Amino acid sequence: MLFAVGAVACLVTVAPLLLGADRLPLAAYLLALLAPLGFGLALAGVLVSARARRVRRPRA
Repeated sequence: MLFAVGAVACLVTVAPLLLGADRLPLAAYLLALLAPLGFGLALAGVLVSARARRVRRPRA
């Protein structure tokens, strides 16, 4: 969810540049920073889940 909000904010912040409109307020650019933050949190969750699964596997 965090990544999706950041990705939409990235698209919204690029639109005025392509359309020749005025720049958006700083808050829009700060929202765009949520995309890499959300991606990092998702990646950390995948790594923690993989490590937990690896630890629980019974050894032969």
